[in-house]
Amino acid sequence: MLRFKVYRDGKPADGTDLSGAYLFGQDGIPIRADIVSSRDQITCMKRVGAACGLSLLWDAGDGKRCLLGTTRLPERSEPYNLNLELLRAQIMLLYQKREDWALFDLPEADDLNEEFAGVRQAFVRAMVVNVSDPGAAAAMADEALRSALSFGERLALFHSDIVMRQHDSAMRRLYFGSRALLEHDSPAVVKRLRDGFDFVLLPIPWRSIEPKEGSRDFGRLDAWMNWANREKHDIHGGPLLSFEPEFLPEWLYGYENDFDDLRDHVFGHIQHIVKRYADVNVWHVISGLEAINPFNLSFDQIMELTRTCCQLVKTLAPDSTALIDVAMPWGEYYARNQRTIPPMLYADMTYQSNIKFDAFGVRINMGMPADGHYVRDVLRISALLDEFHPHGKDVYVTAAGVPSQNGRDPADSTGGHKNPSHAGSWRGPWSPKLQATWLQTLVRLSMSKPYVKGICWLDVADLPGHDLPHGGLCAADLRSKPAWKEMRAMRQAMIAGQKPAGVGSETPGGEAAAEAKAGQGFTGPKPGLPGEEA
Repeated sequence: MLRFKVYRDGKPADGTDLSGAYLFGQDGIPIRADIVSSRDQITCMKRVGAACGLSLLWDAGDGKRCLLGTTRLPERSEPYNLNLELLRAQIMLLYQKREDWALFDLPEADDLNEEFAGVRQAFVRAMVVNVSDPGAAAAMADEALRSALSFGERLALFHSDIVMRQHDSAMRRLYFGSRALLEHDSPAVVKRLRDGFDFVLLPIPWRSIEPKEGSRDFGRLDAWMNWANREKHDIHGGPLLSFEPEFLPEWLYGYENDFDDLRDHVFGHIQHIVKRYADVNVWHVISGLEAINPFNLSFDQIMELTRTCCQLVKTLAPDSTALIDVAMPWGEYYARNQRTIPPMLYADMTYQSNIKFDAFGVRINMGMPADGHYVRDVLRISALLDEFHPHGKDVYVTAAGVPSQNGRDPADSTGGHKNPSHAGSWRGPWSPKLQATWLQTLVRLSMSKPYVKGICWLDVADLPGHDLPHGGLCAADLRSKPAWKEMRAMRQAMIAGQKPAGVGSETPGGEAAAEAKAGQGFTGPKPGLPGEEA
């Protein structure tokens, strides 16, 4: 059993929000546990004897309320000071990324290294005070954690900008796309997609294409593919196989106890799709098999489906990119369902097993109170992308997005049952301006990582059925939000071979640090009318 004492403003807390909370063990792999909050204590009843850490949604000040974790801690009779342990973990992550990015001896990073020394000293002082006055130590840790999170963001952006300055002579092109729901085929939506993006991601819901076994309807998908051919527009298609409920046809559940028949139906479906649409540039072959397992497949069966589906696509479409989408890369789902696979273990196994595929997809959309969608800070997003670098594969951010406001969204796919404010915040309550700033920040991080090839925004507009509440680049009436203008401006700069505004500041920690510290970043044009040109 692991216990934590929780303080607010230096005094014992009166209850703690455990939304999204989970325990994790070695390599950050979530583990099963019962986590209970009672007044000023959190009790974690785990099922393993090894050291574990706690991850939970935490109000860190400066408008940041995000999922943070402790280090792995051994069991002991007295409770740990949670405030202090969250700070310890943040400092450990800062140490790790400064080493990974070789910033210890970089002259341009001297100011940042001095600032880090101040954060570290604040932690040491809090540790000393904790012996006699845990409440005062918690208050000191809260202040230091606020500084450590802001510093981590500046560090991530500084690293991105320093990499971009070092490669100033070889401007890298990042490709932008957006998903298009098949039913959103109005001329105004199509115009937005044609004019604003390098590619369009067309979902291929098996449930809609083959609602009855053996009876297929390709009408809407054909129309979109014909449009792409006429416009000579790049298309990403898929996923070809996903176990998400909205993807699978009802009749397929009849084969849940017969893996051979299930696999045969999967192959037949993929064959029909890939043969029919030969011009697709990137196939999202697999999505989320590691995270969603309604058929209770074994590890070996999941890996076999992954291997054989990728092999089939590469055989039928050798010139297309075959992509495996890691749908929930943070992995907290594994703490709820042990019949799944931790995301990085799945990624490692696909690589080490010599499965034939070309790229990983990573979903980074935040702002919905559900596993995989709680708010993470910028340093952790950068660290997540770094985890895919050793695999030697290209990476696409396949579903980027954050809300443009708080409050329920009746037009989203949940019918307004999710409020973004319950999933955390970044630099303050979500707003159109903050959504644009987050997009610019994600682009800055991605451009400094040469293996990241493209970013696909989850929803082009807040049209009925969109996934993330208020997450579109445009409003429901297709009026541009600031994020649309920001994305458009960055894309046009890249097409012209220029760096987008805000990328690669001239002074270490200068422009990047000022933006992160002040919570500013978007300086683009204001929202306009439907269909207008930026």
